[in-house]
Amino acid sequence: MKNKMKYILLMMVLLVALVGCKGIDEESNAGGDIGQSTKVDVLRLEGGDTGLPNPFKHTSRGPGMSKMQILYDSLLEKDENGNIPWLAQDWSISEDGTVYTFEIVENAFWHDGTPLTTEDIVFTFNYYRQHSPVSNELIVNGEYIVKEARRIDEKKVEIEIFSFDNTYINKIGFARILPQHIWEDVEDPKAYDGEDAAIGSGPYKLDTYNPQQGTYKYVAFEQYWGLEPVVSAIEWVPVGDRVMSFENEEISLINASADILDRYQSDDKYTVKSVPSYHSYRLMMNMEKVEELKDIHLRKAIAYGINRNQLIENVARGSATMSSMGYVPADSPWYNPHIEKYDFDLEKAKELLDGKTYSFKLLIGNAAEEAKIAELVKLDLANIGIEIQIESAETKARDDALKTGEFEILLINSGGMGGDPDYLRTIYAAAKNGRAAIAGYNNEEINSLSQKQAIERDEAKRKEMIDEMQAILADEVPIVMLYGAVDNFVYVTEKYDGWMFRYDHNKTDHNKLSYLIREK
Repeated sequence: MKNKMKYILLMMVLLVALVGCKGIDEESNAGGDIGQSTKVDVLRLEGGDTGLPNPFKHTSRGPGMSKMQILYDSLLEKDENGNIPWLAQDWSISEDGTVYTFEIVENAFWHDGTPLTTEDIVFTFNYYRQHSPVSNELIVNGEYIVKEARRIDEKKVEIEIFSFDNTYINKIGFARILPQHIWEDVEDPKAYDGEDAAIGSGPYKLDTYNPQQGTYKYVAFEQYWGLEPVVSAIEWVPVGDRVMSFENEEISLINASADILDRYQSDDKYTVKSVPSYHSYRLMMNMEKVEELKDIHLRKAIAYGINRNQLIENVARGSATMSSMGYVPADSPWYNPHIEKYDFDLEKAKELLDGKTYSFKLLIGNAAEEAKIAELVKLDLANIGIEIQIESAETKARDDALKTGEFEILLINSGGMGGDPDYLRTIYAAAKNGRAAIAGYNNEEINSLSQKQAIERDEAKRKEMIDEMQAILADEVPIVMLYGAVDNFVYVTEKYDGWMFRYDHNKTDHNKLSYLIREK
């Protein structure tokens, strides 16, 4: 089973790649070139503080993660179609699926000029066992999945896992590799703020970072082993009016709202790439704190009682897609179309409530769009006898409340819905300690199916399990899914045309390959 393709076929990972850029507007030439070959001096993007860009100190949302990933390489990377070699130029897997052997590229260096070695890779997987990064995919059901990391020689390492899982190649392959010579004596990486705290091995290195202004400057790493950086510098800068800043060419890219899209689509100066979002607004319900929310009839009534089409038209200006109550997006090859759609139905909602009335607090962030959604939801639910009191907090405080459980109902826009549907296990299944990922929700069938699908090697059988999970979730509505906005990325074509979309992610500026020279 040597080499990447055989492995992916064995693990069914190629099916995930079918998600690709399926939803990209073909008229925007989004699927044409795969990169830009002409070098560019600087790209400027909208700034904002997302933390120090190392694996331990960036913020948990996408912009923080992406800035870190540009600086730090991993064994594998992702393009439009699937997983591709990166620090690992080749890999193989044992017959039982528990040992990965990676062959490492030559002439890789850290940003301080130190050679990157197989010792660094072994060190990384041992270090993450004791010191969890912000996003730790190596922990599943509360347990670290790596049994042992071994150096074979100066070019090869082995990563042994405890048991086979369809998704572990991604979890191992996309862990960000650390320089041992910097971190081996650091006992608390979350507190470490040395001058070398953002030394990676990626195509760009950190030049300056100002947390007060939310500015970053990356410069091309001249000793980079891989694809050549196409941009000499990437800068994230403060922006007041993002539209004006873009049209004045102070920033290079904008995610345009639907109400201003026409001005760019009708001007040949611009390219517009529209992609369905792998994010969705959703209502999280704290069934642990609020006993009434354990009532499936109440949750279903809330789902029927919200006019989601009205949210799309009035808030997203029509540039959005209805989210599935089974969570998996409709453009995914894993989507189950044969589940309850929850079309707006006040009479059905009232029937489910059977004359009962309720009052809940709804916690939202401080974004204008969230306030609009909350007000419309409040009006809709008042019509079926549910009173909503809206409470607003800073976005970070709202995000923290989701973790601590300090809310009754919470509105949030979250992503991570592209790629392999194993995210259903992360979102809905209880961990081995029995604690539900959703406060107060625990379904034994979901728990069982989530574990079985992860190790099922027959693609068709696994699809049946994923379908069944979606049907259960749509029936029980542990999360009320609302809508996912379509992203409309706009840029000046002649200035830079190298933007790309990974098969599992819809933010073009988040992707490392967007900043590298790629073969035509």
